[in-house]
Amino acid sequence: MRTTVTIVGAGLGGLTLARVLHVHGIPATVYEADPSAGARTQGGQLDIHEDDGQAALAAAGLTDEFRAIIHEGAEALLVLGADGAVLFDDPEEGSAGRPEVLRGALRQILIESVPDQTIQWGHKLTEVKPLGDGRHELTFADGSIATSSLLVGADGAWSRIRPLLSDAKPEYSGIAFVETYLYDVDERHAATAKAVGAGAMYALTPGKGITAHREAGNILHTYAQLNRSLEWISSIDFTDGAAASARVAAEFDRWAPELLALITDGETAPVARLIHTLPDGHRWDRVPGVTLIGDAAHLMPPSGDGANLAMFDGSELARAIVANPGDVEAAVTAYEVEMFARSEEFYADAHEILDLCLGESAPYGLINFFTGAAEPELAQS
Repeated sequence: MRTTVTIVGAGLGGLTLARVLHVHGIPATVYEADPSAGARTQGGQLDIHEDDGQAALAAAGLTDEFRAIIHEGAEALLVLGADGAVLFDDPEEGSAGRPEVLRGALRQILIESVPDQTIQWGHKLTEVKPLGDGRHELTFADGSIATSSLLVGADGAWSRIRPLLSDAKPEYSGIAFVETYLYDVDERHAATAKAVGAGAMYALTPGKGITAHREAGNILHTYAQLNRSLEWISSIDFTDGAAASARVAAEFDRWAPELLALITDGETAPVARLIHTLPDGHRWDRVPGVTLIGDAAHLMPPSGDGANLAMFDGSELARAIVANPGDVEAAVTAYEVEMFARSEEFYADAHEILDLCLGESAPYGLINFFTGAAEPELAQS
């Protein structure tokens, strides 16, 4: 019997899985809550790593399409002091195998690479229940029902599929990112544009920092990073953009004005992104007919690996299915064994990177990491 795959979530991981399966003639259906591909913004810039993200795109046959959307020059990296002084400057930091692309552009490539009916938009999952023999029944908000023979949760941090496998729930890490954007930056925000440079900028001190990326279209995309309690975050009214920006900026009192402008001069309302994680090394016992990829499987602190791992999970699960024709359980077991070992290593890496950025050694621990003066044992990702 030919394997058919049901995927919940049209993010990078789920779409990569669907695409690689399609390359090998295996049908898949992706159910996505969003009503359309353009229903919401897809986040900022990603560096796509040679060993996993790019490998997944190669397995999907999309290397040329990927190279066409690379943001040339965005590999540049600056580390600044709170006073705006340059502490580290590398114009080609990411050039050795980590080019930058916009998440939305990468997702669009994947969307366009699968047959039209593969993605079922506007299907918000409301219930899933086992039927036995590895099958599951999915009920959606519009009343429609689908039955799966292999169900894959690619639905992110708050996965509706994860409870079929694990009782683990994401917990707040104690760190919040506040997201802002500046537009037409070279003309309207020249001093700030100069401070950020052509690629990524890190201004970090223990417990807080400002990071920004220059994106295509003369845009600066910023995250103010704060080690603060949930109570502190919830005390800010983010529906009042000006007041929220002022409150966040006050945490960076006496920082250089060109850095503060990344928060105070934002042309969209600031958005709080609370960083949640699953337990380190999250894994589960095998359950017939269902598995997870990406953040649904291994939500961890942000370290530049999440999107790459999600795509690699998708391509590796597809590879296992192709290698085990007609034996879904053998395929999923092989995939999970490798994925558990791989993600456990990356949990450790993610905590280490976060500590370099916001721990007691910031920013010099991160600079030492970039220069090789200190050599944390980080997986090449």
